[in-house]
Formats: sequence, C-alpha cells, structure tokens
Amino acid sequence: MREALIKIQQELKAPKNQRNKFGNYNYRSLEDILEAVKPLLVKYGVELTLADEVQEVAGIPVIRTTATLSDGKREIVRTAVAGVDLAQKGMAIPQTFGSASSYARKYLLNGIFLIDDTKDADTQDNSDKGGKKQLVENTEEFLKAVQFIKKGGKIDSIKTKYSISKEVESKLLKSI
Repeated sequence: MREALIKIQQELKAPKNQRNKFGNYNYRSLEDILEAVKPLLVKYGVELTLADEVQEVAGIPVIRTTATLSDGKREIVRTAVAGVDLAQKGMAIPQTFGSASSYARKYLLNGIFLIDDTKDADTQDNSDKGGKKQLVENTEEFLKAVQFIKKGGKIDSIKTKYSISKEVESKLLKSI
C-alpha cells in the first residue's frame, strides 16, 4: 500500500485551473483533485473512500472527514476537521455543512497526496515578525478562541499568543 501511495504522490498532477476573479488568484477545487487522482487509483489498484461525520468542538459544529486508502490488504486512514459557520451570509444551513465538508476533504487530500498549495490565497506564512502564529479561520485554534471569547475571554489575551487579521478578529467578535 505504501509503495502505491508513493507512486501516486509522485505522478499526481492537479493544476490550479480555476480562477477567482474577485481575489485574482488561481486555485484547484476538490473536484479537480478527484478527477486527477482517479486514474492513478485505478492504475495502482487503490481504493479511496471519503466519509464525513458531524461533531461538536467547543460548542461549534465541525465536519470530521476521514479518507481511507486501501489495496484490499492494507489501508491508510487519515482525518481532517473543518468548522461549520452557521452564520455564513448568503448560505442556507445545508450549504454551510457542504462547504465545510468540501474544505475538509480538499485539504485532507492535499495532505495525503502531497499536493503543494503554497501559492494559494488561503495558504500563507502563519507567523509574523514577532514569532506569533497566525490565527486562521476553520482551525482548531480558531474554534478554541471562539469558545474562549464566548466564556468571557478578551481578544487582547488571544493577541498575546496569535497574530490576528482584521477579518478573523471580526469573526471572533461576532461569535459573542
């Protein structure tokens, strides 16, 4: 199984063929990754399954996605988690869950297949010049920060540990 995965990682090409005109960047979608990997899975006799489970972390709904790669004898299992933003403007509740599922699946597959996303707009150097880690939305750290604020914690306390963009700070404050 390990050997097949290494070959798939080496051969997989999933170019960023999608364009975000608003943000002016190229990206690849979950569907782009799946389309690129399916022929390699067949070539090396590997089955990929993806399953989602709704959970709650610190009072926030999350999607836990599990990917299982199997050659019929052995398997590799990996997971990823993405928070569900029930207050997302312009989305019905089922759409927010679908969006979180797609996000978790995409980044889970990026990790498994070693797809480099260093030039994506939503991937960045997560440290500032002061050595603090950047607080990023839809991460476990973000969910903990939301829970901290809901319990009366102050954003200034979070800023001592993390660098926070204005957008992320706004989302934290809206969670109160």
